[in-house]
Amino acid sequence: MGRIKEKGTSGNAKNYITRSQAVRKLQISLPDFRRLCIFKGIYPREPRSKKRASKSSTPSTTFYYSKDIQYLLHEPLLAKFRDQKALAKKIAKALGRNEVSDAARFEKNLTPKMRLDHIIKERYPTFVDALRDLDDALSMLFLFANLPSTENIPPKFIAKCQRLTLEFEHYLIRTNSLRKSFLSIKGIYYQATIQGQDILWLVPYRFVQRTAEVDFRIMGTFVEFYTTLLGFVNFRLYTSIGLVYPPRFDLKSDEQGAELAAFQLEGKSAAENGENDDNEEMADAETNEKAQAEADKLTALADEDIESSANTQQLLDSQLETEIDSADAEAAAGVSTLDKFSSIDPTADSLLQPSPLADAQVASKLFEPFTFFLSREAPRHPLEFLLKAFGCKRVGWDMSLGEPGAYCAEDDSRITHQIVDRPDLPLPSPPTTDAEVDADEEGVVARKSNERVPGRTYIQPQWVWDCINAGQLLRPDLYAPGATLPPHLSPWVKARKGEYDPTVPLAEQQTAAEAEDAEDEDLEDVGDEEAENEDDAIEAALEEEAGGDSEDGGMDVELAHSDDESDEDKGNAPADDAEWGGISDAEEELDDAARQAREHQAELEAEALGKPLVTKTPAKGEAKKLRDQKRSQAEKEAAEDVERRKMMMPRRKRKMYEKMVYSNARKDEEAEKLREKRRKIEKKAAKGQ
Repeated sequence: MGRIKEKGTSGNAKNYITRSQAVRKLQISLPDFRRLCIFKGIYPREPRSKKRASKSSTPSTTFYYSKDIQYLLHEPLLAKFRDQKALAKKIAKALGRNEVSDAARFEKNLTPKMRLDHIIKERYPTFVDALRDLDDALSMLFLFANLPSTENIPPKFIAKCQRLTLEFEHYLIRTNSLRKSFLSIKGIYYQATIQGQDILWLVPYRFVQRTAEVDFRIMGTFVEFYTTLLGFVNFRLYTSIGLVYPPRFDLKSDEQGAELAAFQLEGKSAAENGENDDNEEMADAETNEKAQAEADKLTALADEDIESSANTQQLLDSQLETEIDSADAEAAAGVSTLDKFSSIDPTADSLLQPSPLADAQVASKLFEPFTFFLSREAPRHPLEFLLKAFGCKRVGWDMSLGEPGAYCAEDDSRITHQIVDRPDLPLPSPPTTDAEVDADEEGVVARKSNERVPGRTYIQPQWVWDCINAGQLLRPDLYAPGATLPPHLSPWVKARKGEYDPTVPLAEQQTAAEAEDAEDEDLEDVGDEEAENEDDAIEAALEEEAGGDSEDGGMDVELAHSDDESDEDKGNAPADDAEWGGISDAEEELDDAARQAREHQAELEAEALGKPLVTKTPAKGEAKKLRDQKRSQAEKEAAEDVERRKMMMPRRKRKMYEKMVYSNARKDEEAEKLREKRRKIEKKAAKGQ
């Protein structure tokens, strides 16, 4: 007889462990267990059968892998958590004895310092792994960098997040790694490419933030881990381009609103020699000289054939391997080893390697020849970051926003573009007196703040984002102050076939049925307008006749009529109301004669212009019925064929097909609503013109 297997020794009962069992096994409190799981990246798991995984009669709600909890038993942070628990007992005992000084001394001297460096190295064995997991870290740190300090969020916490995020932005500016950006309701999205990895994060707007009822202890644990991660990443990024980390930070300039200008980047050679200005430029030039040479050669390969490009690429790779390490070469070029494709067969065609240096070269020269000035109402920090990341070296702003870091004032003649977010600014008015003319020649008269400077381009902030996403400079007149801006679309969403696309004209994306409905509405509008104009003309003619009789010497006598008779009943009663007996035969004959005269006049005008006669179209519902009746036999046969094929499908596939058709129909309805809305807006704008 075989050995009887005990319950709970195999299967789900052995593979999973409940949260309460894990806390008892680790001998720590529940908050410390949560912190430890966040640091180590261990999350709850969902077993297939909670009843089998649970060892009690009532199934538990939270399960973990038993191996994950076993792995936590060897974590060095457990000793730190136990030391904190012992310290808390000592402080509570001292406060119970009213020994406040001893409690403060215990908290100052005996508080254990936790370092997460070993956890970062465990979770991210390579630098590429850390870059791939940087999206959530940047979004969380940028969020806390914009939050106000409260009792749950200390000021040192916020200052650390601000320092790390600004250091990361400086690296993007120096290497021109930023690629796209988008303004959304939630905030500003940014995308950068670092060593072949696309990193996307969200930065909230700088409004007054109201902290909601959230658990800041858990968020603070994530921020503690992410600050350590971003510190490691910033150190590796700075050293890969030959810069000293951490950069020198000027606290006084930061207090005056310098932000990005509060950091002073310096090269390694400059730090060793003590010459911060001249040697820094030399170090940067030496560091980027090889990368720039490679970028120039890669851009010149576009006009050559594949064989010559392969030979040049091999030559460049050999030069880089002999001069610098392979890791530094990949970091300087922005290409990871995973993105390099090598051919197994030497006789096969060579594979072209990805060249992000070309994108970096375009980004470094997009705004390079311009000098920008940011008005007070424009968002200063996002615009400064974007302009500098895409090659602009000269950005000025109003001194009330922070004097340090500003390149020029508003009256500077070197400014080529000014970014404003206010209504249209008028041109300066010419002088009216001789005194103003003399003063203007001497240069004494000051320019008004609400007037334009001749020769300067005024644009709205959206122009910067649209130029970056398009990869080229767009027409500035479309983004002039007070102008209706073009639609600001997400650069990561591409319109599919059948969906609404704001960039495409309406005539190219609307369906045949929508086009026919639009034509019917236009014809109805034209017919109504012509009828109204003709009725107005007839009324004017009748009034002129009545006025002519009075001028001949007759007496103006108002005929007796009922109070309920309206103006339309006097001479403009429609022909459809003939059944009503309140109109005399003379008025009916006059109405018929006027209608026949209108039809005859329309025929003559159409014949003179050589156009077909436009008759009054039926109502929209009747036109739709006529189109439904005129549907071709081929469409009916196609629909019947689809029904026959559905009958031959299995039930599962038929249900799936019906769901797909239903979802597509819903998408088509949404797109049709958007096109109808755009059609009304365009029609209203055409009437307004």
